[in-house]
Amino acid sequence: MRSDVMKKGLVRAPHRSLLKALGLTDEEIAAPLVGIANSWNELIPGHMHLDRVAQAVKDGVRMEGGTPLEFGVIGVCDGLAMGHAGMRYSLPSRELIADSIEAMAEAHALDALVLVTNCDKIVPGMLMAAARLDIPSVVVSGGPMMTGRMKGQAIGLMDMFEYVGAVSSGKMTDQELAAAEENACPGCGSCSGMFTANSMNCLVEALGMGLPGNGTVPAVHSTRLRLAKEAGRAAVRAWRQDLLPRQVLTTAAFENALAVDMALGCSTNTVLHLTAIAKEAGIKLNLRRINEISERTPQLCKLNPAGRHFVEDLHEAGGVPAVIKELSKVGGIELGALTVLGRPLRDVIGNACIARPDVIRATENPYSPTGGLSVLWGNLAPNGAVVKSGAVAEEMRRHRGPARVFESEEASMKAILEGQVREGDVLVIRNEGPKGGPGMREMLGPTSALSGMGFDKHVALVTDGRFSGASRGAAIGHVSPESVEGGPVALVQDGDMIVIDIPGHTLEMDVAPDEIERRRRCWQPPAPKVKTGYLARYATMVSSAAEGAVLP
Repeated sequence: MRSDVMKKGLVRAPHRSLLKALGLTDEEIAAPLVGIANSWNELIPGHMHLDRVAQAVKDGVRMEGGTPLEFGVIGVCDGLAMGHAGMRYSLPSRELIADSIEAMAEAHALDALVLVTNCDKIVPGMLMAAARLDIPSVVVSGGPMMTGRMKGQAIGLMDMFEYVGAVSSGKMTDQELAAAEENACPGCGSCSGMFTANSMNCLVEALGMGLPGNGTVPAVHSTRLRLAKEAGRAAVRAWRQDLLPRQVLTTAAFENALAVDMALGCSTNTVLHLTAIAKEAGIKLNLRRINEISERTPQLCKLNPAGRHFVEDLHEAGGVPAVIKELSKVGGIELGALTVLGRPLRDVIGNACIARPDVIRATENPYSPTGGLSVLWGNLAPNGAVVKSGAVAEEMRRHRGPARVFESEEASMKAILEGQVREGDVLVIRNEGPKGGPGMREMLGPTSALSGMGFDKHVALVTDGRFSGASRGAAIGHVSPESVEGGPVALVQDGDMIVIDIPGHTLEMDVAPDEIERRRRCWQPPAPKVKTGYLARYATMVSSAAEGAVLP
């Protein structure tokens, strides 16, 4: 076993003495050492209960004859970081997470890993580490938060962001807002809609790196603890079988994940994350392939923010296994793909079926014959841009409108709340990409304010930054190349007509080529916003969004 290099033989007596200082017996030292990478902290509601989940994982590891050794991993709460400079650290934290797990696993010669996670960048960061290290690994999440209730209606975090716009436009009172604050987020778990955290936790199942239920069993259910025990057992079994992540994270696995992504209508951030994970696994994920999969995959669910169902409803309806089973009827899934359980996907999903057809539709009656995400190209996004097409109103799927250009998220938010936006406008928010942000901030504030003011069917947003999984409307992000690299988005001027055609997969500015070239000759890159620390280093090294915004 890998850990023998640290614990066997005469020269490792000092090492064994340190392991015994931990309270380990000779029998425990002789067993496979399983690292429990736990992102528990007291800042993220989705992580505040991961101490209990990790304890269940450790119980499972011991049940199977392994020795669990827990260590901590950082995590950023996107909701708390939203709308200020803190959001610049969210996406870059993904790289720190992957790097720190690599450091801990390699420095201590761990035999296997269980990755205890839940929220936005933590899930992909841990998957990136698993693919990079290629030692037996299983992912287990803390599960989704239950929905809040107010006046008999289900509400969640997205509603809170939209209520800001509703109060600003006089559609909601301060007292109603205060009541919503008390009820929207009732307890532990990843925020209750199909946002980035829950999207990625569901895709863990489709990738084969987690157990059935990983994405949908509610955080407060005891089933979550039983699932965690089984994840611990599965990690030791994977070690015995020498079952490695790169045997699971194949091209078929990523295409399965994309198909489930399309059927569920997941967050646009999944494109960034799947691309980054694939790179660590040595697989090239082509953006054009994403559209091909979208074209053949029906959208079977409309979960919050695209609809009024939440992740707990998806669980009750049969969860990800039911979605996979339904997609397999139209050939949209490779059921022979291997999973961390050492069995093909077809065996893992078993007799799954749709229990609530109002939540998961049949392939004969989808919300849309095509998937919930689309990649757009054109003279405004030569290397691509991404939109959650399943959450765009029909009247905005094709749109032509004048550009309103903003150099930052804050400038756009100020204009929105001051009533300076008009129906038909296309808000262009630039200098928010991986390098220019730096950190590629999410724009949930602007999209939610527009939705709360009733503009989600009348105004589009285009940015080289990102949109939260909680965003809805014609919100087009990941525009590449980004502004600070001299991408065309840097050359847009107020009043330029922007043409959006989501069904046609195009994003254009209606400006003559010679005028675009004239503007390019006059363009100068802006000065870096951050000149010291991690973000400054990140900005100099990070790749474009089209490549997953990864470090070399």
